[in-house]
Amino acid sequence: MPCTGKVDVIHMLRAFEAGVDGVYLVGCEEGNCHFLVGNLRARKRVERVKKILSSIGLESERLQMYNLSAGEGTRFVEIAKEMTEKIKNLGPSAIKLKKEKLENPA
Repeated sequence: MPCTGKVDVIHMLRAFEAGVDGVYLVGCEEGNCHFLVGNLRARKRVERVKKILSSIGLESERLQMYNLSAGEGTRFVEIAKEMTEKIKNLGPSAIKLKKEKLENPA
């Protein structure tokens, strides 16, 4: 998407509903959004979804938002590795496990 401000709550929730174990958004540095406040909107939406995840029993750490400049490719790689490791440590999401169980009953 051209801006994290275009990512809506429903997009994040549908990703988890589809069975992903984690989601992270990477946007412009705060105060440096090409669309003025898109990344600030995204941050608020991420916080809202984290509360929803917690309320349904999923770890809110499965969703993160990061802010970088376009020139921070090395940091982007670090974030991807950190998030991958975090999700591996958390294991499969309860939604994914439930979905797999429904699709493949024993």
